[in-house]
Amino acid sequence: MLITALSAPVLGTGCYVVTGRAGRCIVVDPGIGVLAPLREVLAAEVLTVEAVVLTHGHVDHTWSAAAVAADAGAPVLVHADDAHRLGERGDDVGPGLMAALQQQMAAAGLDPTWRPPGEVHEVRHGEVLDLAGLAVRITHAPGHTEGSVLLALDGVPEHAEGLDVASTVLTGDVLFAGSIGRTDLPGGDHPTMLATLRTHVLALPDTALLLPGHGPATTMAAERASNPFLTGLVAAG
Repeated sequence: MLITALSAPVLGTGCYVVTGRAGRCIVVDPGIGVLAPLREVLAAEVLTVEAVVLTHGHVDHTWSAAAVAADAGAPVLVHADDAHRLGERGDDVGPGLMAALQQQMAAAGLDPTWRPPGEVHEVRHGEVLDLAGLAVRITHAPGHTEGSVLLALDGVPEHAEGLDVASTVLTGDVLFAGSIGRTDLPGGDHPTMLATLRTHVLALPDTALLLPGHGPATTMAAERASNPFLTGLVAAG
């Protein structure tokens, strides 16, 4: 398995190209301004995108999904509870925040026009998707949004071989290195986030390599030992 990480120029969202079967891949969370470098990666590696998979529906993770999917004739996959965020309006962040994001895009020379994806497939908790020769397991992990998910993959990317990791989890905005996703944005709920952390995140093995939606990669062992949101839950029992 190969994983190429890109950082979107607006808001720094992590976009991941995950290659399984030769020449086939999935694209996870293509955000704002990532389209041009993503196209370069796909062309250089001669990759065909089987699906665009979203960890949740906030616009900083979904902005380029329609274009990437249209290029490949591929569907966009999102949890059923966040599918409404991909409609004609483009998220429910409110006109003020959307206008601010569009101003940032215009200043960066990016097209500020939201385009909804054409083919959207809804995924649900517990599904195992067969994509590009990869088994992608869906865990519904609400709290940051109603439809946030963890995406778990068997094995680790080639660059991580030799480290003390045995599986890979793309955590979106559920868990970051040393922190968690905000719960004060549309769809967020702090008690729900704590329940997700307790039930699903703390259940991950220490040998899981974690690839967050923002910031650097980490491991479950490191987060269990030092992430204050997790250590607080463990201490509270």
